[in-house]
Amino acid sequence: MANIASAKKRARQQVKRRAHNMSIRSMVRTQTKKVITSIEAGNQEQAAAALKHAAPIIDSMVNKGIYTKNKAARTKSRLNARIKAMNAA
Repeated sequence: MANIASAKKRARQQVKRRAHNMSIRSMVRTQTKKVITSIEAGNQEQAAAALKHAAPIIDSMVNKGIYTKNKAARTKSRLNARIKAMNAA
C-alpha cells in the first residue's frame, strides 16, 4: 500500500485509467467480433461494412496507447484477408 500522498494519488488515477482502458478494449473486441460473425455467416457486404466501421476504432487505440501500431495493423490485415478469402471461395 502506498504511504506517500503522491503515490496514493497515482494509485487512484491508475484505477480510473485501468477501468477506462478496459472498456475501450472491450469495445474494440466487440467490433472485431461483429466482423468475424458476419464472415462466418457468409455475408461479405455486411462484413466489409463492419470492418469499415471497426478500422478507425482500432486505429484510435494506437493513439491512446492501448494497442501497438503493429497489433492494430495485424488485426485489420487478418480481418481484411478473411473477407477477401470469402470472394475467392
